[in-house]
Order: sequence, then C-alpha cells, then structure tokens
Amino acid sequence: MVDTLTHLIGGQALGGGDASESSINPSDIGETVARYPKGSAAEVDEAVRAAREAFPAWSEASPEVRSDVLDRAGALVMERAKALGELLSREEGKTLAEGIGEVMRAARILKYFAGEALRRHGQTLESTRPGIDAATYREAVGVFGLITPWNFPIAIPAWKAAPALAFGNTVVLKPATPTPAIAHALAAIIQEAGAPPGVFNLVLGEGDVGRAITDHPGVDGISFTGSQGVGAMVGQAAMKRQARIQLEMGGKNPLVVLDDADLERAVTCAIDGAFFGTGQRCTASSRIIVTEGIHDRFVEALAERARALKVGDALDPSTQIGPAVSEQQLEQNLRYVGIARDEGGRVLTGGDPLQLDKRGYYMAPTVIADTAPDMRINNEEVFGPVASTVRVRDYEEALEIANRGQFGLSAGIVTNSLKHSRHFRRAVRAGMVMVNLPTAGVDYHVPFGGTRKSSYGAREQGFAAVEFYTQTKTVYIGG
Repeated sequence: MVDTLTHLIGGQALGGGDASESSINPSDIGETVARYPKGSAAEVDEAVRAAREAFPAWSEASPEVRSDVLDRAGALVMERAKALGELLSREEGKTLAEGIGEVMRAARILKYFAGEALRRHGQTLESTRPGIDAATYREAVGVFGLITPWNFPIAIPAWKAAPALAFGNTVVLKPATPTPAIAHALAAIIQEAGAPPGVFNLVLGEGDVGRAITDHPGVDGISFTGSQGVGAMVGQAAMKRQARIQLEMGGKNPLVVLDDADLERAVTCAIDGAFFGTGQRCTASSRIIVTEGIHDRFVEALAERARALKVGDALDPSTQIGPAVSEQQLEQNLRYVGIARDEGGRVLTGGDPLQLDKRGYYMAPTVIADTAPDMRINNEEVFGPVASTVRVRDYEEALEIANRGQFGLSAGIVTNSLKHSRHFRRAVRAGMVMVNLPTAGVDYHVPFGGTRKSSYGAREQGFAAVEFYTQTKTVYIGG
C-alpha cells in the first residue's frame, strides 16, 4: 500500500494532487512507501504566514492547553507504536525493534515536554534601588523552522517540535527527503491531538524548501540537524538576518578501550555503538582507539562478532542490521572503505555490498584495522556500519588521539580504572561522555549536544531546551 502525502499548512492538507515524488523502502527497492508533493518557497511562505497568525493565541493560552495537546499527542503515538514503527522501518531501514523503540522515544519526548510546558522558570530579584521589584520571565520567541534528518525521522522532529510548542512557539517542519511518511504521521497526530490550525505546519520537499525556511524573514529561529556543510550554510543565512540558530552536525566519535577493560563489555559496547542502527547515528563509535595490551584480542573478537551479525530486511524479526537508507548512502559507505584500504587500512570483515533475496541497500558490517589517526576514515563522518581501529601505547596517547579532529559530539571509554575514567570524562573534548557504555544511546530528558564543529548554539532536549525556545524578559516595578 502506497500512502499519498500532503503538506499540512494552517490545518489544511495541501498538494496531494501533485504527489509526484516517492520514498522507497531501502530493504526492498521495488517497493514505494509513499508519494509526496515537492514543496517550494510558495508553500513555505504560506506555512510561515499560518504560523505567524496562530502565534499570538497559542503563546498567550494557558500553559495547560499546550500541555494537554502534547500529552494527548504522546498518548496517540504510544497507542500506534507498532504501526508507526513498521512505517518508520519500511521507510528508513532500521530494524523493526529499533523503529518501534524510536517511536516510543518520540512519545516520551512529547509527554516530557507536556510537563515542561507548566514549568517555565523565572526569578524574583532584589533591586539595588529601594522600593523597586525586579523579576525575569521566559516567553515564547515566535515561529521556528525545524529542518530534520532521516536517521531519526520521528524522534528528532519530536525533540525539536515538542519544546517549541510547549513554550508557546509555532512551527514549520521540513523533514528529510528519504523519510516524509513518518514525519507526516507525526504532524497528523499533533493536529489530531488538538493543536490549532497553523500551530504545527509541515512542508515536504528538497533542499530548496530548507533554504526558503532559513531565509524567510518571518521565521524567528532555526533548529537544524544534518551535515557540517549544509549546517554552515544554514547558520550563515540565519545569522545574516539575526534569527536564532541551533545546529547539530554529526560526530566522529572515539571509543577508547584500555588494557584493564573487561573484554566482553568492550566488544559489546563497540558492536552496539558502531553497527546498530546500521551505523547511521551521529553518536556512533566510528573510531575505536585500543591500547596495545588488549589490542589483538579485542580486534579479533570485534571482527568475529561483527561477522556474525545478521543483515537483512528491516521487518524480519531476526535481522540485527538493516540496509543503508539510500543508494547514495551505500555508495558513500563503500567509497570510504576503499579510501581506507588505499591509505593502508586492513579490512578484517565486511567492506562489500550484500546481495540478499530482496534487492536493497545492504552492506556487511565492516571492521578496518591498522589505521593511523590522520587517515580520512578516522577524521570524516562515514555514517554507515564501518568501524576503524587505532592501536596506541597507553591512556595518554589514547586521549590525545581521541581529542583530534573537528568533531566533538560523543566519546566513550571502557576501563576498570576509576583514575582514568574520571580523568577522561573531564579531559575529553566532547559534549557527551560514556563510561563503560556505547557512545550511542542517550535519554530523552537529558541535554544533547557536542563541542567544536559538532554543535552550535544551545543544547537540545531536556531542561536545556528552554534556553533556545524562549527568551528572557526582565521587568522592574516601582511602588
């Protein structure tokens, strides 16, 4: 069954008759998941106008109204988790268990921010001048443009939209091209939950839609998740007109394994971080830095475990690793394996496309050993099931190499040393640090973000989201 999608603008479904673009099932490229209209600047202009018209009533409504809408939306997502998870997995390619898990995360995010809608914080302050009171209030900013990626196609729209709506803003969402159907499902649920017309708007399309949102004078802030190259252009355009900007732009995350680590735990952390989600996570453990005492045993065990992972159709319950999201992504993965080989890396397992019963974008999980820190495979984001290993002498060298490069999203260490784990979490240049855990995997109520060129602007998720989606007003009252 092929869904026909529409834009959702001002509470209306628009453009269904022009649904000429297609999203494809990467597990079975002969299957079309949905057809959708290709939006343009005209649809963006209409969506922004609807959002601006809806803003005064939404921002001035009781926070309980906004809380109730988000809570109902979260409940509806939970009730439909299996069907939504299947849709997500058909469209994006992650396993069904991962798809349902992501849907449940989106539901929890909506419910969490239903509570946060009632907890906007202010302060009462003593003025230095007698007879004057001072106070601060947080208030909504206006219209937010949300530009979201395909790798978490319901969770990331939820974690951007939920705080925006909770604090009284209105939204124009542009989801990634490969995954419009699951984003459309979320938008429809938010409307069904009671969001008034214009509060949440969805415009489907390609990069020109994102540019129109970024450039639009009626958009007060942009939250973007994607590549560094596109993020830099989004940031420049937004800052040029003094719009708020929040950028999440990926990672090249190190997992350090020390000699004293439990071998089984270390391998499990690496397998989870590097390969689950088909490696298509910005927090993936894409470079694994191993001290020489445990190196050979670890690398051998890692390759053996990777070799045993079952790659297959995302909806097959026995599948552990689904396909790449698109032909373009698969080609990028394979190209980086070739580059690593040419630069001296040794491919221990994987590295090739897989021909399975169904035609899909399948690739064997890949372990590349004997790589040097300055090789491209250790400095550029691949975004696939590819892990490289680097041999080092000791903890000090491991930390120095972990801190190289331009990314700084997530970093992990596996060790039984309290001394080294404590030092690492303080000294590593990353926004998130995992000790004896995979680098991927974060809670929905905890701030998310990185350092250096991984992130720009205020943190996402949790209590930190209030910083980006509200502005502070200071009020003085004389007697």
